[in-house]
Amino acid sequence: MDLYTELKNKNNKALSKTITLAESTLEKDQLYIQKLLSKFTENHNTIRIGVTGIPGVGKSSFIEKFGQTFLNQGKSVAVLAIDPSSEKTSGSILGDKSRMEKLSLEENAFIRPSSNNGTLGGVSNKTRDCILLCEAAGYDVIIIETVGVGQSETTVSKLVDIMLLLTITGAGDQLQAIKRGIIELAHLIIITKDDGDNKIKAKQTLIEFKNILSINPPVDEIWLPKVVKCSSIKNIGINQINTIVNQFENKAREIDSFVNKRREQKIYWIKKVLKDELGNRKYLMLKKSKELNKIIKNIISGKNDLYNVIKEN
Repeated sequence: MDLYTELKNKNNKALSKTITLAESTLEKDQLYIQKLLSKFTENHNTIRIGVTGIPGVGKSSFIEKFGQTFLNQGKSVAVLAIDPSSEKTSGSILGDKSRMEKLSLEENAFIRPSSNNGTLGGVSNKTRDCILLCEAAGYDVIIIETVGVGQSETTVSKLVDIMLLLTITGAGDQLQAIKRGIIELAHLIIITKDDGDNKIKAKQTLIEFKNILSINPPVDEIWLPKVVKCSSIKNIGINQINTIVNQFENKAREIDSFVNKRREQKIYWIKKVLKDELGNRKYLMLKKSKELNKIIKNIISGKNDLYNVIKEN
């Protein structure tokens, strides 16, 4: 199978195969993926959406309905769902596809459950490659559903254009909101399960979060964070969330914030991978000699790739 041609033809089997290779730790697989990605120009016409929140908040149920709103607009949707893996066996249940049964059956949707391989932040160095592969396959909207393990999950904000934080009433998030962390990075806070006996509590939680956010700084310097309620079961508030996401995207693109942010994120991940692969001492030597800036410039311009740099050093 010619994976490059099949990806361009939006073959989901080819996309699954390339993501498996991207997640592999084998040297030959990593080399192949870097060469494959170098053939594609990074697509800035897509939108990358991070969805985070504690386990049990209803992320999968929300994404199934949320993803459908984009399909209704004629867009295609790829979901990268990160599942926690076992520290003993490194195995993972990878059950998100079964929890998004309707969305997974849609022709213009792709759902890929992946293990976090013990990464505390819920995303790993390989997640960015998986996003790029989904974009290479022609998907317009990339949704990253993270594990939901706490404040360390802020790493996902270095991968996406907009962050959605899902919360429920009585989860202790109101107290957490006054601390630094994921709350300050969320463009939109969504109170889920706004149905049945929970409606009054959801309204109270909405007011509490609005009060907290009134003293928080803007996100990305262009966007004041918003708070909304929704019910995935009743399909209430989901279209409103889609509208807010589109408003953010339009505003960010108007002043080039969108492209600039992606460039900053790319530099962040280049530095992170180099530090992880080469070690702190070698990384600091490159930084001190100003060789690091030259390396980053060459990678961004396409004169070199990250894998070759690691191999050379």
